[in-house]
Amino acid sequence: MTQALLESLFVDPFAAMNTVGLVAFALVGATKAIREEFDLFGVTVVGLATAFAGGMTRDLLVDRVPLALSSPVEIGLGLLGVGLAIGVSAALEPADGHPLTRLSDAIGLAAFTTTGAIVATQAGIPAFGVVATATINAVGGGAVADILLDRSPFILLDDFYASCAVLGGSTYWVVVAAGGTGGTAAAVCAVTVVGTRIAALIYGWSLPSARVLTLTRD
Repeated sequence: MTQALLESLFVDPFAAMNTVGLVAFALVGATKAIREEFDLFGVTVVGLATAFAGGMTRDLLVDRVPLALSSPVEIGLGLLGVGLAIGVSAALEPADGHPLTRLSDAIGLAAFTTTGAIVATQAGIPAFGVVATATINAVGGGAVADILLDRSPFILLDDFYASCAVLGGSTYWVVVAAGGTGGTAAAVCAVTVVGTRIAALIYGWSLPSARVLTLTRD
């Protein structure tokens, strides 16, 4: 299975990463809604919003019809992620904070950072646009999910999360600019994001808040 995934990554990196990202992020978003005791419809809405909001924004930025509106397969993958979340939540408590869910979140973040970078590069967008699109693709769904859950998007707080996507998008652009293939750039980008996100969770990395900087100065 691992070999097949690696082969598909280099044959069609977008399809491979998009598949992984949709399932992983739908799972993560749905587990958050389950913990908040949403009903099945609400769980599905939050799960699908987490999976699709970032990609839809990405597609609108590059002036194309969002894949979520034109591909039934994408909806099926999102629903698969929601179904997995229900199963995981029945077996684990609390599911949204379990290491398995956090790993899924890191994998989804890496996958969507990569797909955003791929789409932006194919659209001929310059370096800053590649990084920005990759980041929006990666964190947009989570931000929308937090709004639906009636809380401040955690990417705007002190967690080292969106920064991982910025690093990944930058890495993708550097590899492509250096002459690397799309598959190689995708693999390096994904490893960078997963590695930095897991390291941030293990070592408690976070960016300083503006208030901390102000107090330090005083």
